[in-house]
Amino acid sequence: MTDFERRTAVDRVTDLVEIVATEPMPVPVREVWVYGDVALGLDPVERLDVYLTKDMLFGRESDREAEFRESHGVKGVGETVDADWAAEYPEYLQANASGHAAPEKCLAAHLVDDDEPIHLEVCNASFEDNVRQRLEGAMAREDYTQILDPRGVCLWVDGQRSDEAVRKLRESEFAFPRLSGALEMLGLDAEEASEAAEAVKTYRADAEGATVRGDVV
Repeated sequence: MTDFERRTAVDRVTDLVEIVATEPMPVPVREVWVYGDVALGLDPVERLDVYLTKDMLFGRESDREAEFRESHGVKGVGETVDADWAAEYPEYLQANASGHAAPEKCLAAHLVDDDEPIHLEVCNASFEDNVRQRLEGAMAREDYTQILDPRGVCLWVDGQRSDEAVRKLRESEFAFPRLSGALEMLGLDAEEASEAAEAVKTYRADAEGATVRGDVV
């Protein structure tokens, strides 16, 4: 799959919200946002960018950690991801390079197929807070590819869906500036904003299939 027709992209987003709202998750999810192409009303949508705000667990059922380490070779179950979820969906249990259960990878495995052109951002901070955190970090490291596109739409928060936001997505009613303009509004000068926007565009164009990034702020 190389891209989505717009209608299909919005349908896919509503499917993701439905799954988050009704199925057990490896960690509690508080917010679901979309940003980038689908928020801008583009058709087709080359990549579907989704942002999840999650809570962290830390030691809720650490007594079950040894059980999953022995049965699945994954450490940290019950500490960083929910043990009941892991027992119900062992096929989605994913670990990081050190062998510990990785919440962002588990969420991606549960929500997204490998060949879908979907990028999943997962963080304990809200979308708007993380936009600024990521921008500050990218500027400090002079790595514009780490910028999070600030042009986002909240579809679900604390159990409440926004049917109006979904309707506006379907009708392409949201009005956002170009990325460079949005970055200028966040404090970059025009030259920096233009260079940063081009770096984000190039980095994004190189991505294939499903991708995921996890942040802790």
